Amino acid sequence: MTAITMSEAPMAASLRQMIAVLQAERQALAALDADGLIGSAREKEALCDKLAGLGPEVLDGETRVLAETARQLNEVNRRVRNLLAANVAARIEALGGPRRMPRATYSTARI
Repeated sequence: MTAITMSEAPMAASLRQMIAVLQAERQALAALDADGLIGSAREKEALCDKLAGLGPEVLDGETRVLAETARQLNEVNRRVRNLLAANVAARIEALGGPRRMPRATYSTARI
């Protein structure tokens, strides 16, 4: 049995929580659940704050794998969010026609 430092056990627990939050975020994305997404964002921020004081030098094999899993899940969720946003943008553009850049017009100031 290996000795566990004070920071390793809380770090592993926090990373497991982060993985659970990221999985819940994926479900909220799939269901287009805005409240679920907001809740996930808040939970992720709180967990990031909790983990911020711990650096990569304290990672052991288990926590390194957990951190990599969390990174991969976050990346997948980011891609899903981007796809959803692109889909919405395409639908809006289809409704309003192609996006036109507003012309900058300059006129003299009236005094």
